[in-house]
Amino acid sequence: MTTATTPQHAPESTRMRSEVPIRHMDFQFDARELDDTFYRNTELASAYFEALSIFLTFGEDLVIDTARHHRQFVKDPELKRLVTALIGQEAIHSKMHNEFNDVLAEHRFPVTFYRLLADKVFEHGFKKLSNRMQLSLMAGIEHFTAVLAEYMMKNEEVFYASDDEKQRALWMWHMLEESEHKDIAYDVFQELSGDYALRMRGFALAAFTILFLVPLGGSLIPVIRKPSNLLSLAYWKDVKRSLALIAGPKEGVYGSTLGHILDYARRDFHPNDHDTGAYLEYYKEKLLHPDTGLLTPYLTREFVPGLRA
Repeated sequence: MTTATTPQHAPESTRMRSEVPIRHMDFQFDARELDDTFYRNTELASAYFEALSIFLTFGEDLVIDTARHHRQFVKDPELKRLVTALIGQEAIHSKMHNEFNDVLAEHRFPVTFYRLLADKVFEHGFKKLSNRMQLSLMAGIEHFTAVLAEYMMKNEEVFYASDDEKQRALWMWHMLEESEHKDIAYDVFQELSGDYALRMRGFALAAFTILFLVPLGGSLIPVIRKPSNLLSLAYWKDVKRSLALIAGPKEGVYGSTLGHILDYARRDFHPNDHDTGAYLEYYKEKLLHPDTGLLTPYLTREFVPGLRA
């Protein structure tokens, strides 16, 4: 499934960090341009990513709050600097996805209702967890976003089944930055805790959220928007194809990456065991080239945080 222009094999992990820039974006989403079957021309699989967009803003905010709280305890000045970069990237992810979600709301997506549900779940659930558990959950969430980002990097064609350029730019930008900072939360957890059992509890909670709660929300979207889908043969054919695209063992986003997901359970696991360095170089050139980059028209500012005393 890898496109001919995408690097076929990344080099062995060197565990060397590259810079993690904070990029300010302005996509200026327009409801008239929205493709609601963006993900490979499917209704249900696209709804998973639309639900993910709505719910991830709350996850991003949890990561931001957790990273801010724990940054003060990090001793390594370079890691502390990278935590600042992580916070900056996640803050802009949350802002941009909220703007995109406002466009979804104009197309009868249950954005207001899902935001209300997510607010209750986070306020009375995740935010009530101990700081240690929130740190573990943060690392677990970042593992799943790293898996998703790597899948997308290896399967570039998923972004080009639609002419919706701004939605393409949103997801490819997010993909790039999730891969750039994929090791930071894990390294913070290892420095401040390193408790394997705690890491596994955070992983289990992240898995429950991303592999059950988000799909549950996504599965309801097509019916909420169009109840007649329940009686539509075309829709049930879409369901079959969508399930293969999300969970299928050959091409599914999570079905085909199960080994990568479960690799987190190794005691000696590190995110950079799955090296995406070659993909990052490829996509930085493709997305950020001054003249031809997909993201260039939407990029308003970029900077790298400096070391803090």
